[in-house]
Amino acid sequence: MSYYIGVDGGGTKTQYALFDENRNMLDSVKTEGSNHENLKGAIPAAADIIMSGVNALLEKNSLAIDDITHTLMALAGIDHVYQHDEMRVELDKRGMKNYSVYNDGFIVIKAGSDNGVGIGYNCGTGTCCNSVDCDGKMLQVGGFGELSGDMGNGHWIATQTFRLIYDDICLKARKTMLTDLAVKNFGIKAERDELLSLIARLEDEAEMESTIRTLIDIFFEAVAAGDAPAMGVIKQMAERGAEYILAHVKNSNFNIDPVNVVLSGSIHTKLPSEIYKNLLKERTEALSGRKFKFVCLDVAPVTGCINWMLEENFGG
Repeated sequence: MSYYIGVDGGGTKTQYALFDENRNMLDSVKTEGSNHENLKGAIPAAADIIMSGVNALLEKNSLAIDDITHTLMALAGIDHVYQHDEMRVELDKRGMKNYSVYNDGFIVIKAGSDNGVGIGYNCGTGTCCNSVDCDGKMLQVGGFGELSGDMGNGHWIATQTFRLIYDDICLKARKTMLTDLAVKNFGIKAERDELLSLIARLEDEAEMESTIRTLIDIFFEAVAAGDAPAMGVIKQMAERGAEYILAHVKNSNFNIDPVNVVLSGSIHTKLPSEIYKNLLKERTEALSGRKFKFVCLDVAPVTGCINWMLEENFGG
């Protein structure tokens, strides 16, 4: 039997899956996130986390690294060749063998597209948009935060939500139901000092994630109710998302119709908004004059690793 390992390294968690040559997932373990951009120790710290996860999976299944035909790592934060090369140097130091490293945005295409060709648009902790075209060419757009104008991820939505509430309470600029939802969910008053107390929660490691999650939840509740300021943000998200998707159509070869677009990340899969998804599809098709097939990823992204390895016969 041949064994393969797939690694899906995100900002909040990393999944390590053991597969056989028939695409069966034999076992899986999870560790903390391995995005080097979120770690004080940067890429060396990320390599430590990844190797600990790989070794835990091997030990659990009484295997050694030499028993693995190939390992494909799809890692958030690997956005440039120098990051890829540095990660390989660190993994080599730690005894990793027979492996490939890619940005995590590519495996969603291999997991969610029926032919391994398409565009993957990920909005989770961060944002990136990746593609594998009909010639096998790979391209990534976004992934550099404000520098590349990323929108639609959880932190961006939370920031926009806070700003709309701030404009309502502090600037008296435009009324939004987000203010009432914040008062209800955070137990605060619609007053400046009460609102600014949320900043302390966002800076507190113990409360940050739950505060961001609540801001995201009330944002989508306001969108569902048709709140005008919230809808303005949704339209901005959809417009930027359409621009990211179309960048792949303009720069790559997609001589198929429709073009597959796989939506992944918690914003697309755990907090699905039909209003947002419909707007995203409408703007993408309106700006391009082409047809697209949008699919929300409903399997673990790590399954894209084994599909990719067997498709390309990595290590075979």
